[in-house]
Parts: sequence; structure tokens; C-alpha cells
Amino acid sequence: MLHLWITEGAGDKLAGKRILHFAPEKAFMRRMRGNALYETADLLQAGVTHQVDITDTKLPSASYDVVMANHVLEHIPDDRAAMRELFRLLKPGGIALLTVPINATRHDTYENASVTGAANLWAHFSAHDHVRYYGLDFADRLAEAGFQVETFRVSPEDEVKYGLLRDEWITIAHKP
Repeated sequence: MLHLWITEGAGDKLAGKRILHFAPEKAFMRRMRGNALYETADLLQAGVTHQVDITDTKLPSASYDVVMANHVLEHIPDDRAAMRELFRLLKPGGIALLTVPINATRHDTYENASVTGAANLWAHFSAHDHVRYYGLDFADRLAEAGFQVETFRVSPEDEVKYGLLRDEWITIAHKP
């Protein structure tokens, strides 16, 4: 889906942009190989540009045109701190490209700190290492951090055509 957004309308929306990618996927890293403006970050993953915590990177403010985090925030106990940090890292006019698991039938994000253990986490949040399942209020959480939010979705036909997950979209969070 990210590829479809990047190339929508022909061209490359990331061309010439300084990018910081959290928990980078190998396929995207290969796509960006040789791009001096592309940096990676993760707390635990080896081989990234910056070994940092997404809630407090200590990287300079307003340094990036784009920050990316695909299926990261549902793992972070203090996701609001991470959202504020992403906002801080972006230059004015920059964007955060974000994906998270969202239950589109619920408005409110489901969190329950008393849920522990892999089996219980899986039962509540659909993965052994998730700490929440987002609702439609994901955009509201980003707005609290200062972002203006839009979503990118493809048609149901394109979901099938490209083998995409249903009920998944890219949240594009703009820093004014």
C-alpha cells in the first residue's frame, strides 16, 4: 500500500525528502538503498542508522521531511509520547506515514494494562507483543500531538488486485 501511495499520480512522493524510518522493513530498505537522505531507526534492530527509543530519540528537532512507522505504535506503551516525538522530529510541512491495526467498527482504542502474558495479549490485541488495538480515534490521538490527519485507502477492487489487507490504510499526519 505504501508503494501505491508513493507512486500515486505518477512520480515519487519521497524523492528529495529526508526520511527517518522506524522499524524499517527489509523490502523498503532495499528500495531506498543508496539514498543518502534515508535513515533508519529502531530500539533493538541491528544495522539501523540510529539505535533509539521512538518516544525520546534525542535526534535534532525539525530534521526530517518524512517519518515512517509501519505497525510500530501498537507496541509502544506510551504511544502518545511517540506521536509527540514524531511531530518534534518533522520539519514544518513534513509528514508522518503511519500504519497501525485499526478496528474500524470501534471508535475508541482498546487498551488494558492489566492484560499480560503472550496468550492474553494475543486474545485481546491480536498479537503477543501488542499493547492496544486502535479504534477510529487514532486520528484524534495524532491531532492531540499537533498533526492534521488524512487517510489513504484504495478501493476494495484494488485491495484484491494487490493482495492488501482489508481494513488497512495509511494514516498521513501532516505537521503544519
